Amino acid sequence: MSEHKTQQDLPENTGQSSERVQKALARMGFGSRREIERLIGEGKIRINGQLAKPGDHVSAGDKVNIGNRRAVITSDVRRIRVLLYHKPEGEICTQKDEEGRRTVFQSIGKLGNEQGRWISVGRLDINSSGLLLFTNYGDLANHLMHPSSEIEREYAVRVNGEVTREILKNLLAGVELEDGFLKFDQIIDAGGQGANHWYHVILKEGKNREVRRLWQSQDLRVSRLTRVRYGNLVLPRDLKAGKKIELSLDQIKELFDFVKLDWPESRDLEANKRSHQAKKRSIKNQMFGSKQKAAAKTKNTKTSRSTRGRSSTTTKKS
Repeated sequence: MSEHKTQQDLPENTGQSSERVQKALARMGFGSRREIERLIGEGKIRINGQLAKPGDHVSAGDKVNIGNRRAVITSDVRRIRVLLYHKPEGEICTQKDEEGRRTVFQSIGKLGNEQGRWISVGRLDINSSGLLLFTNYGDLANHLMHPSSEIEREYAVRVNGEVTREILKNLLAGVELEDGFLKFDQIIDAGGQGANHWYHVILKEGKNREVRRLWQSQDLRVSRLTRVRYGNLVLPRDLKAGKKIELSLDQIKELFDFVKLDWPESRDLEANKRSHQAKKRSIKNQMFGSKQKAAAKTKNTKTSRSTRGRSSTTTKKS
């Protein structure tokens, strides 16, 4: 069994691509780098059977245990992908649910082996709807979720009860809750009638049920909650609940720029290669027809000959 590699163990030109274990596991969707570092500190990660230490490196093929989960380190994904998904109420943001409730991962589907696995950027509780982001690139997910990035989240909230100026002032100034000092950075009146009134609230954190708990601290109930924006990405008006769209390469690059993450130039070579291959297939299909069309044409020809043969035999008998 091969030993895992520390930074000191690596020769200068080994020719074998390696990366820090926390970066590799975050890229593969096992948590943020921060979470992986915490698990290493707690002795819950093993590399090729040995306890991981800060600074350890891994390469494709190395076997890693994360608690009771197992993984084989894969090479970097060939294609960076980002999905926008309109989460409906009633779905939960976990891979599996013991109660059998539908999850967002069931709705968006799986990725092929070469493309890694979907990583959810943040969560929405079961009673909330709206914009969810998914990517197969761990570094991007980490930058989008890390508190130091201070990325804005905007929610449309329907509040039941009388909202006074004093309450709005309290929510903007901040409220001490069980997990710390929380506040809205901005509150925008979005109209409404009677006891139900709509507001758009903006904040830069993503703590559990933070929006609901802030309003509840003022004895008000949130009857509807929809996330309409995450950073520079807005929930499209024509994207229905339960549906998804994928960002283009240019849009993904804009997102990298927004979170101040360097774009790996090698991705452009891969994208150009895929585009060239797709163009060649398209031209070939236009000139000679696809395999499916050719097979269908051959089948139709055989059927036609067989039919003519039976017709001729019938005529002769007559």
